[in-house]
Amino acid sequence: MYAVLALVRAFFARLIPALVVALGVVLVTAGLLSYADPTAAGVAAAPSASGASGVPEPSIALDLPSAVPAGSPGATAGPSPSSGPAVATRIVIPALQIDLPVVAGPSGYPYCDVAMYQTAAPFGQPGQGKPIYIYAHARDGMFGPIYNLVIVQGDPNRLVSDLVLVYTSDNKLYQYEITGVYPHQLNMDRAAAATTEELWLQTSEGHGIPPKTQVLALPLSVGNADPKDAHPIPHPLVCS
Repeated sequence: MYAVLALVRAFFARLIPALVVALGVVLVTAGLLSYADPTAAGVAAAPSASGASGVPEPSIALDLPSAVPAGSPGATAGPSPSSGPAVATRIVIPALQIDLPVVAGPSGYPYCDVAMYQTAAPFGQPGQGKPIYIYAHARDGMFGPIYNLVIVQGDPNRLVSDLVLVYTSDNKLYQYEITGVYPHQLNMDRAAAATTEELWLQTSEGHGIPPKTQVLALPLSVGNADPKDAHPIPHPLVCS
């Protein structure tokens, strides 16, 4: 009798786990049990460390690599890439007689004789639906006219409605319209918070002075450009 009971217990000890496994397979197949990512299953993901607004915390400082002077001169410029995602190659503000080649910003002190685009996240390039951040020194032949209007003359509204033309390495011409001017800025939070394509320009308010002037321009149109117009030869100068 004891031998029979032992055999019965052993039988059920093996049968029940097998039934559980089989039932689990059926549930997965029926879509009632899922090991997928919570967001794919319709469950809201936990808030990211960047905060509910999506803007990295703390504030995005103006001394990010390639944003503003952050070290000693000495970096060398490389040509804008001809393959891969298109990048800004030239910026023109006709009303201010600004016309500069655009290159990737260095990790140290910004170059002279060119404008530079911010390479750090969350910034992008024209046509990518992200904020674009282009900056240059407040000097003659660069973004000096912005400095003169906003800081010297104290008349930032004169920039509103001016056109900004940005050429890209895939021979496109993007047109933007200036809609706002923000002097005395200490971070890039407003630009980084953009959820659609916005063009942001930055220039200094004096040598070694932390606040910067930022200019916001919104997209108007995009079209084809003559390759000769879209590919000026940059001559970045290491300056201080």
